[in-house]
Amino acid sequence: MKLTVALLQLLSTGSLEGNLEKGIAACTRAKAMGGDIALFPEMWSIGYALKGSREAIREDAVEADSHFVITFGHHAKEVGMAIAITYLEADGERLFNTMSLFDRSGDEVLRYRKVHTCDFDREQYLDAGDDFAVVDLDTEAGVVKVGSMICYDREFPESARILMLKGSELILVPNACPMEINRLSQLRGRAYENMVGIATANYGEGTPDCNGHSSAFDGVAYLPDGSYRQMCILEAPAGEGIFLAHFDLAMMRTYRATEVHGNAYRRPRCYGMLVSDEVNDPFVRDDKVGR
Repeated sequence: MKLTVALLQLLSTGSLEGNLEKGIAACTRAKAMGGDIALFPEMWSIGYALKGSREAIREDAVEADSHFVITFGHHAKEVGMAIAITYLEADGERLFNTMSLFDRSGDEVLRYRKVHTCDFDREQYLDAGDDFAVVDLDTEAGVVKVGSMICYDREFPESARILMLKGSELILVPNACPMEINRLSQLRGRAYENMVGIATANYGEGTPDCNGHSSAFDGVAYLPDGSYRQMCILEAPAGEGIFLAHFDLAMMRTYRATEVHGNAYRRPRCYGMLVSDEVNDPFVRDDKVGR
């Protein structure tokens, strides 16, 4: 049983309508290539081009039921493929970095708002999400348990861990940053320690501070004969394109049911400090503790 995720490593057109048109065309092509899920890079609605104040950023935000977002839902139903569309979301007075996942029937089954916003940069003007959700996604490959983390969420092991504990088999990661060896290693680590598939879509080279290298790791590190494998089933080149990652769900599920990682031998009673605001590290910035 293979699940194919199309990583849409695109370049923004610089406008909402342009990105809508280009995004729909990319999804159509992804379906023709055999995709079960099309995944956009982070905040596709604006090409992750955040302005320098909350007021200016708000001018570019769209609501979750806007024409931009809903069009992708309609298109998901039209082509029969799940679409994970990303956008700068306005919800009343709040602003979020959001991904909406539409299933192949066009229903929104997941709306994830980035929890770990980049408060050291212009994302300080955004509001942070407050949960990591996992949903059952109906695909041609069968029902798959899917969650999401967005870019900087990757820097926190807790993001992937809680998604694993909630049953996620695949984590979708919209991204907008340079994907070099350290960040790729983070994704590999999150896949390895949780025995979970991770698919990351980044902007192609030509986008400021981005360099392509979208990737996919299936989380299966060892084979029954004791040999090991790299888990990386795709690393895209730098340039713009649509790249397919094929996840062997049967192999992943067997591995998860028999290996020693993930939740097999955890000791939660020893982890209390992880959910406490108390920090003993003298190098931690006090103004960021517990945010």
